[in-house]
Amino acid sequence: MRDSKLNILVTGGAGFLGTFIVKELLDPACPLNVGLVRIFDLKNPPAFRDERVEYFSGDVCNADHVSHACAGIDLVIHSAAIIDWGTKTPKEVYATNFEGTKNVIAACRQNNVRMLVYTSSLDVVITGKPLRNIDESQPYAVKHLNMYCESKCLAEQRVLSENNNGLRTCALRPADIWGEGDPYHIPPLIEMAMSGFYIRIGNGKARNQHVYAGNMAWAHVLAAKALVEGDSRVYGNAYFVTDGEPANFFTFFDEIVSRSGYKIWPRNLWLPKGFTYVLGIVSEFIALLIRPLKYYNPKLSRFAVMYTTTDFIFGAEKARKHFGFVPKYSHEEALERTVQFFKKK
Repeated sequence: MRDSKLNILVTGGAGFLGTFIVKELLDPACPLNVGLVRIFDLKNPPAFRDERVEYFSGDVCNADHVSHACAGIDLVIHSAAIIDWGTKTPKEVYATNFEGTKNVIAACRQNNVRMLVYTSSLDVVITGKPLRNIDESQPYAVKHLNMYCESKCLAEQRVLSENNNGLRTCALRPADIWGEGDPYHIPPLIEMAMSGFYIRIGNGKARNQHVYAGNMAWAHVLAAKALVEGDSRVYGNAYFVTDGEPANFFTFFDEIVSRSGYKIWPRNLWLPKGFTYVLGIVSEFIALLIRPLKYYNPKLSRFAVMYTTTDFIFGAEKARKHFGFVPKYSHEEALERTVQFFKKK
């Protein structure tokens, strides 16, 4: 496998998870023989001091951009997406997450790209009701809670259905990706701690899965390795990825907030689910009202309330069996890296 060099395109490669994926690909211990890593994103990329890195500024919604970015590529890791639960219009989310994925697939076909790893989401099976000890046999949700969930589901289904005629595909489903640079979970909690009034939602009993961004990136590398090596078990398959035991959303992240040096007060204030759901409606409405003047990302949304107060429990056994996924980074190492990052912030 290491005899021929691979040219790899990472869509969303300047984003949170994408940056971790690029780091794993550039690691000297990477099991792939990497010749080129082309970062495709609208954002400016982090400074990677590696001559194998290229940057292609483009939008997945632009088919020409994607097609040009795929020229000379062997493997695409498609992690670009709008991750949003209330501030973007359904049209915007659908265009990026589904139509953008269709553009990626078409570009793979046009440029004879042989392999495609898609970053999916637990949200493709979320119904709003508890999901306990599920595996990949769990059916897709019949009715989705928002356009993000629907668009990710449609995109995953399209990617897996395209596993044919010279293109090998698979999809990875994370939940609650966290780590240094996390823009979604930890900063709002730190801001709340800094405000001097820290609240949690629900009763603390709900549990869900988490995965460190470095381990999620590592899963992408291992899945790509399986495609490169021609392991047919992976072709056209989806995989849940997690690296630890289920935990309550707030108690899990409280440790990071506290160890990063922020005081949590009150120590144990929990607001009822119904009350905070109404607050989420109000918060989303305000965000939409002021959006023409200023982009505002509400810290509370209906989806966030549902997600943090509902059980979503699964394992990564299928990923372990099919492509050998085990966490590369221990929980304590991941925690320390994350804490040090937010301490500096």
